[in-house]
Amino acid sequence: MLEKVVIANRGEIALRILRACHAMGIRTVAVHSTVDRNLKHVAMADESVCIGPAPSAESYLNMPAIIAAAEVTDAQAIHPGYGFLSENADFAERVEQSGFIFIGPRPDTIRLMGDKVEAIRAMKAAGVPCVPGSGGPLGNDAATNIKIAREIGYPVIIKAAGGGGGRGMRVVHSEAALINAINTTRQEAKAAFGNDMVYMEKFLENPRHVEIQVLADGQGNAIHLGERDCSMQRRHQKVVEEAPAPGITPELRDQIGRVCVEACLRIGYRGAGTFEFLYQDGRFYFIEMNTRIQVEHPVTEMVTGIDLVREQLLIAAGHKLSIRQEDVVLRGHAIECRINAEDPDTFFPSPGLIQHFHAPGGPGVRVDSHIYEGYRVPPNYDSMIGKLIVHGADRAQAIARMRVALSEMVVDGIKTNIPLQQRIMADGGFCQGGQNIHYLEKKLAERREKALSLL
Repeated sequence: MLEKVVIANRGEIALRILRACHAMGIRTVAVHSTVDRNLKHVAMADESVCIGPAPSAESYLNMPAIIAAAEVTDAQAIHPGYGFLSENADFAERVEQSGFIFIGPRPDTIRLMGDKVEAIRAMKAAGVPCVPGSGGPLGNDAATNIKIAREIGYPVIIKAAGGGGGRGMRVVHSEAALINAINTTRQEAKAAFGNDMVYMEKFLENPRHVEIQVLADGQGNAIHLGERDCSMQRRHQKVVEEAPAPGITPELRDQIGRVCVEACLRIGYRGAGTFEFLYQDGRFYFIEMNTRIQVEHPVTEMVTGIDLVREQLLIAAGHKLSIRQEDVVLRGHAIECRINAEDPDTFFPSPGLIQHFHAPGGPGVRVDSHIYEGYRVPPNYDSMIGKLIVHGADRAQAIARMRVALSEMVVDGIKTNIPLQQRIMADGGFCQGGQNIHYLEKKLAERREKALSLL
């Protein structure tokens, strides 16, 4: 078993990793920026190391500082959480070259799946269904690109090979706009990701976002833990997630799950990972693989009873998977609402002092959050301050419990998106289930138009 782990992250995921480590008897090292010295997990860790000032580039993205923290504390391994350096192949490589264990996939796997063009090629070779597209990077010949788009059929979407998280993409509805869209996306990709490679895919107009959670030990064993529906999105960012996905039959779940497991074995995957799909008209289309723990992993934990972070730590320690596919049984329904420090109508960030905080409770209620009364939310990082997760015997009970939990949750002193989450839980379309990824954006646009009409 691992003896000491550096947690190379902040906020709720850092606290989540710390709790898993302590439950397994693993000592922890919290690394933090100067502005994060009062984070809950920093106080609870066995040791802590300040790795730089508030800007991420000088702290949580500072590879030498994080590795140095592991060296001075005699740690064995580094857990990157999600975001920051979690999917940075160079970081994983430097961690391993420095003699530490990277709690995640091998660097070459991260590199492969981080290049969207190569990832699609690898998934096609593994038999994973993919969105019809260019099959590789687009060249500079306009006539060839126009021909590719005609063969795919409009609308198409231009994507940056090094993009992700909803960034580096542009939808094109007509041939007249194609070449300019390719050039603009290429320029933006170069500026944002340092890589101007772009590719083209068919733009699915009414898809849902359904993803498959996998675990693999890198020793020839892999399983899937069912699916999550993450279709409630704003600007390609997930707002609500749930498991299992409404309308996915056990047969379809088993079919796509087995395909993902085979792909894991083919690429020698190690650790926790997620295959993200667009789902439309009963068909799955691969879009990318996240080679890390996901923000929304708790809903999978709630319906399977499997601690995903614990499994990550065991795999990193060299253990083979102790869970077989037949051991994975989905029970009930789970929903997660992301709680952000932001205005629920304008979505402007709302950092500041939390004057009062009350966490909800009751059967099936879980709160993953690092905040507390008197904590000051800094303006330097992502606005998410926690996750509210509920579990019920079925989807209706889960929604009912989430409504009660949201009504109980108190975060005073700053603005939060709790009112938005309450509107979603009361929305007829959401309660019906199976809405596409554009549903929430349309609802928000309708609300804005109605508000303007009353002025």
